[in-house]
Amino acid sequence: MNYKFNWALIFSGEYGRWFIDGLSVTLQLSGLSIILALLMGTLLTVMRLSRVKPLVWFSVGYIEFFRNTPLVVQIFFWYFGSDPMLPGFFKEWLYRQNIEFATGVIALSTYTAAFIAEELRSGILSIPKTQLEASRATGLSFMQAMGHVILPQAFRIIIPPLISQFLNLIKNSSLAMTIGVMELTYMARQVEAHTFHGFEAFTVSTLMYLSLSLLVSLAINQYNKRCLRVSSR
Repeated sequence: MNYKFNWALIFSGEYGRWFIDGLSVTLQLSGLSIILALLMGTLLTVMRLSRVKPLVWFSVGYIEFFRNTPLVVQIFFWYFGSDPMLPGFFKEWLYRQNIEFATGVIALSTYTAAFIAEELRSGILSIPKTQLEASRATGLSFMQAMGHVILPQAFRIIIPPLISQFLNLIKNSSLAMTIGVMELTYMARQVEAHTFHGFEAFTVSTLMYLSLSLLVSLAINQYNKRCLRVSSR
């Protein structure tokens, strides 16, 4: 009951810089992971909807595996357990770089890609099959029809769930602190350990996550509305 709030201490000197540094790492980690997850999720969806059975089996197995195992376990696997799987030259290159950051990106991307693939597949299945058939009838290949006709419509349909997946990835990036990535949650923990003001430290980090999530949601919604206005003209 004798706790004394000290917000000035949290924002002073190096502690304030720690929060900024942590936010910067979170932005880099989340941004890169979102791009890779979107590309991987799109590829998995196309593979699953193709008529090539090995590709279908691979995509189904991938999606079911990554959707049904905890993210923190996957992070630990990529960091501690994937060493025997990596080629020697790639392993050496990773260790010369920031191995913790790279592992965080790999884990977040591979995990989120499975969810994006399912969202995108549901969007594609909501489009009448006649559109794909008409595209093929005009001479387009399967890949051309998907790229020029089906996927653009599907992405517009799944904007709301896609936003949720992006926001989940941003929040899940906090788990990267478990392998030493110095993102926002890691830095909040460092500030708390140095100042013993945990309420202030984690309140600041919470507000930063909230602001970041709201900005991402607002940006994507505005983009979606602009696309709808352009297409309605």
